[in-house]
Amino acid sequence: MKPNPIAQRIQSSFDQQDFMQTLGAKIEKIEEGKVIISCNFQESLTQQNGFFHAGVMTSIVDSACGYAALTQMPEGKDVLSVEFKMNLLRPAKTPKLIAIGQVIKSGRTLTVCEGWVYNEDQSKLLCKMTATMIAVER
Repeated sequence: MKPNPIAQRIQSSFDQQDFMQTLGAKIEKIEEGKVIISCNFQESLTQQNGFFHAGVMTSIVDSACGYAALTQMPEGKDVLSVEFKMNLLRPAKTPKLIAIGQVIKSGRTLTVCEGWVYNEDQSKLLCKMTATMIAVER
């Protein structure tokens, strides 16, 4: 099977993110316009009540949205978040977070994405993000 150059570019960029490594996050799936990132529970990622910290959920879904946008950008471009809105829907007490980033509208400069974070079996929606990403020169 021929290697997918877009998936390789996304994985290579992700591997350079020290913060994602600190969280223990990993890419589960890369498709055109869609990226899924997971993060296993660790005590060090919790807030005072033992739930995943909202910052963890925000970070992984922001990355999922950014990489979903990057799948639709030409070689030589990179992506940065320019704004996002996060709705936290319920406390995150789960062995694993699943973050899905999906492109809604891709443009030359700006790309609008939606993202969702679920529990480990994707039966409970924990939060939702709407984000705008900008294409920048690498």
